[in-house]
Amino acid sequence: MKKWIVGLGIALAILAFAMWQRKDEPVDFSADVKPILNKHCITCHGGVKKNSGFSLLFEEEAFAAAESGNPAIIPGDAEHSEFIRRLTSDDPEERMPYDAPPLSKQEIKVLTRWVEQGAKWGTHWAYSLPKEVEVPRRRLATASWFNFWDSNPMHSDIDYFIKEKHEEHQLEFAPEADRATLLRRVSLDLIGLPPTPQQVEAFVNDTRKDAYERLVDSLLASPRFGERWASWWLDIARYADTKGYEKDNSRQIWAYRDWVIKAFNRDMPFNTFTIEQLAGDLLPNASKDQLIATAFHRNTMVNDEGGTEDEEFRVAAVIDRVNTTYQAWMATTFECVQCHSHTYDPIKFEEYYKSMAFFNNTRDEDTPGDYPTLRFYNKEDSLQVVRIKEWVGKYAEPEAVASTDLFLYTLEPKIHAHACDQLVNGALVDTKWLGIRNGGSARLPDITLGDNDLFYVNYRTGASGGKLEMRADGHQGQVLARVDLPATKGMQTIAIPITALGGKRDVYLKFNNPSIPADQPVCLVEWMAFREALPGHDDPEYPQVQQTFLELINKSTPAVPILVENPQHMRRQTQVFERGNWLVKGQTVEPAVPQFLHDFPKDAPRNRLGFAQWLVSEENPLTARTLVNRLWAQLFGHGIVEPLGDMGSQSDPPTHPELLDWLALQFMHEMDWSVKRLLRELVLSTTYRQSSALAPGGAEKDPGNKYYARGPRFRLSAEQVRDQALAVTGLLSAKMYGPSVMPYQPEGVWMSVYSGESWTKSAGEDQYRRGVYTFIKRTSPYPSAVTFDASSREVCLVDRIRTNTPLQALTTLNDPVYQEAALHLARHMEAAGKGKISAAIQSGYQSVMQRPLPQDKFAALEKLFRESLGHYRQRPQEAAKLLGASATGAAQANATTAAYTMVASALLNLDEFLTKS
Repeated sequence: MKKWIVGLGIALAILAFAMWQRKDEPVDFSADVKPILNKHCITCHGGVKKNSGFSLLFEEEAFAAAESGNPAIIPGDAEHSEFIRRLTSDDPEERMPYDAPPLSKQEIKVLTRWVEQGAKWGTHWAYSLPKEVEVPRRRLATASWFNFWDSNPMHSDIDYFIKEKHEEHQLEFAPEADRATLLRRVSLDLIGLPPTPQQVEAFVNDTRKDAYERLVDSLLASPRFGERWASWWLDIARYADTKGYEKDNSRQIWAYRDWVIKAFNRDMPFNTFTIEQLAGDLLPNASKDQLIATAFHRNTMVNDEGGTEDEEFRVAAVIDRVNTTYQAWMATTFECVQCHSHTYDPIKFEEYYKSMAFFNNTRDEDTPGDYPTLRFYNKEDSLQVVRIKEWVGKYAEPEAVASTDLFLYTLEPKIHAHACDQLVNGALVDTKWLGIRNGGSARLPDITLGDNDLFYVNYRTGASGGKLEMRADGHQGQVLARVDLPATKGMQTIAIPITALGGKRDVYLKFNNPSIPADQPVCLVEWMAFREALPGHDDPEYPQVQQTFLELINKSTPAVPILVENPQHMRRQTQVFERGNWLVKGQTVEPAVPQFLHDFPKDAPRNRLGFAQWLVSEENPLTARTLVNRLWAQLFGHGIVEPLGDMGSQSDPPTHPELLDWLALQFMHEMDWSVKRLLRELVLSTTYRQSSALAPGGAEKDPGNKYYARGPRFRLSAEQVRDQALAVTGLLSAKMYGPSVMPYQPEGVWMSVYSGESWTKSAGEDQYRRGVYTFIKRTSPYPSAVTFDASSREVCLVDRIRTNTPLQALTTLNDPVYQEAALHLARHMEAAGKGKISAAIQSGYQSVMQRPLPQDKFAALEKLFRESLGHYRQRPQEAAKLLGASATGAAQANATTAAYTMVASALLNLDEFLTKS
């Protein structure tokens, strides 16, 4: 009785407080005003257009004088503000929005109140982050006085935020899912694979209070964890095994994929994960692993087609890096600012190119060799590299050792053939190689010679007798070198001693070989480099060391594309592209970050490393929010904010804004950017553990499960669909890392031009490896994966859209991968059944779904078996065809196996098998 009295008193107090409050509450610019402006006004008065000189995109523009000479908005005076007058005018030529339906009375009322209250220009919710967020325990306790029947325990602070929304929408938590269902769900979520029947049995019978926590910890520690989460990240990283565009040739970049898997398994803090991928090469004494990490931004496409302009596609790659970085880490539609200021968010046109300046000084230049690459030496050659570095360290400063190491492992900095100009009697052959005919020449402009006394040239020629002459400052300038060009077997690098002149000069290259036909080039040059010779000239062992150095340079090694920054003397200027056209250069800009976000760290360098540090600064309101929102969506099917790619003013408001902020702050501070700790917090929550069964009235109150009054239920990812089928049938390989593999795909899918590359089915266990290792050709990605909405990886993708098409059922019913899996499962069923149909079918269901088979489903599957058995007994040739090489020769045995195969195929196509529920 006392509780009811207290509850009534609280209710009366709340009512009194509401009546006391002013009706004219302050208008929230971000929540109330900005959505109206974006919907009705910005298209004519924003980033693209500024009709009548009036813009509502930036604060300073909104209150500035328009073309009339007067400001349209007078803060505090709605009556004399032209902005309000135009919204309420009866004259169709004056009333705004022009030639469109008028604003509603409520919308006009909101804007009028906003102007009357001083037209305060607020900040969008996503662009600032509170210092702390209170978990609503006390508020919830007060609001729940009358909910004595609610017995769901709160396993995480997350649940208090969710419960508070339940109270608002008259919802409540669903009961916890049964143990078998919960185990399958969390296993698929954390490692991407279902549990085995033995694991299910152990968990179901584990009576310890912390059994679920122990289970979660074991999954987080599994090496399969990294493979599951790498699949997610590689969509964002637009990772593929080919370069894209027309030729779409293969590239060896799988070492980056392996780096991602290992990083997730080590639980590399997300801020470190960020810095190493964006700027690992700029870290002090960068390790080879940190260099591999930078392949994140070498996943951009490269156009190898003959006749293309390398600079055009280098610029395209840089633009892709800018767009991908802002999208991947901050869910910002920064790509909208390439041609004009953002239409809806406060990002200025020039700020795009200031950000681009951070990325514009990498050594890659859209060359067929995919340079720069990190070369992988074998054990013997690696020892030679160590000896050379020890030699240099003996005679020179540490900087020389670092330079030697960089050149041996990356061949950088080098100069590509396309840098030559003023070509005489020659051309850039296929836009790749410098090909100068007898007596012809080319210029290398603005070369910083400094103390360099060696010229390395990588070339090929089948003719002997060729000569190269180098001069400085002109065709008749000082001779730097004259040297013979021996015939080669393929591409070869030679070292040419030159006169060290110092300074920055034009270098002229003259080629001669009168013995070859007049229309043939003397040689084909791919790249060149000016370097200082190794120190220690007076040591008797010097010639051998120099020879070993050259031999290492000429080694053909596996390699992975990486980022390497230009040295100071090769730095590029970054200019604004007028209207986004890379050929029309505007003002020069320096590296800087957008003003609407937090300041650039004071002590950070103005390069990619400083930019990466800015991204993961604890002052950044977007990076942690973005990551938390996307991990939440991976587990629950949708984000707290939708869409996942936009936290700007055009996104839907967050369903649980305080929860999003609390998780972001926890992730940065309490969890130290640990992805595993964040995922652990999410999957331990009551919110996550709920049954996904739809309660009566649940569909009407919350059809999209936005407020999480039931557990998640949605289809598995493309990789998980295939991996699960292989796993439950015993086919899945546990092999990790290494080159990408080619499982079965139909003939004729690949249409490779020029290269003659083809899809060659992998042998042995490689054809049964996890989907994360499947070879991805951008112009022709793995068909069954694409059917289940996997990406072609041409651009960054942060959210796969789940579709439901007949092609998906046709794939899982007819693709030989799934047919083989069904046959494999059928043989297991036969063995387990020992002649008993019911035992065999129950065994198959137990293997697939990790729980006992319900009677109604058994009846349907038994009927399918008996009908199939009768069919194949009458048509033994069809049974033999289905079984293929597995056919035993005995028609009766084949018919039985074929019938079980049909049942197994049905099991692998169950909705409950293809969904996480």
